Amino acid sequence: MDMDAILLSLKLALWTLVLILPSGIWVAHRLQKAGKAKSWIEAGLALPLVLPPTVLGYYLLVGLSGKSFLGMPLVFSFTGILIASLIVNLPFAIQPIQRAFEAINPEIIEAAQVSGLSNWQIFRLIELPLAWRGITSAAVLTFAHTLGEFGVILMVGGAIPGETKTVSISIYDKVQSFDTAGAGALSLILLGTSLVAIAISYGIFGRQPSRNQKRGS
Repeated sequence: MDMDAILLSLKLALWTLVLILPSGIWVAHRLQKAGKAKSWIEAGLALPLVLPPTVLGYYLLVGLSGKSFLGMPLVFSFTGILIASLIVNLPFAIQPIQRAFEAINPEIIEAAQVSGLSNWQIFRLIELPLAWRGITSAAVLTFAHTLGEFGVILMVGGAIPGETKTVSISIYDKVQSFDTAGAGALSLILLGTSLVAIAISYGIFGRQPSRNQKRGS
């Protein structure tokens, strides 16, 4: 069992979650007021879902190859794969939260505005608590997807042990070296994690009443 790869993947997933969730909440909330540009913004944010990992990885490789503000290239480093992970996970972090915000009954927001609450108070006291299902689902999906990401991470970070060699890359290496037992054990971990994440996500949204149901009650 490659514990270094497991710990590195957990570290990457946690940092990705900590950095992307607040911005995901903000972007998902702002998308409700994006106007005519909403479709284009949503399309741009959803690109990681449809672009081949090699294409996205290539552009990230080119973009991160130059010297950063730290004076060193970001490729083949943990910082580089963290940036790549943040970009790849944008749709997983934003779409569930956006759906949760959109499911909130507008009459609740209107009542809060009439009551004299500010936009920040409405967001903090009403919208955010009502969107907890989407936020939880986004967190679970982002965490699980980060653990299993392969193509983009490999192109940007390579396979440096303890630095960029995540679980998925370790599985690839073990298959290449005919270590089927090791590859099978690590694959089982990712399989179980993905199954639990999808079950939680489906369970959360399966129990969420639609806007029409709320109005009819």
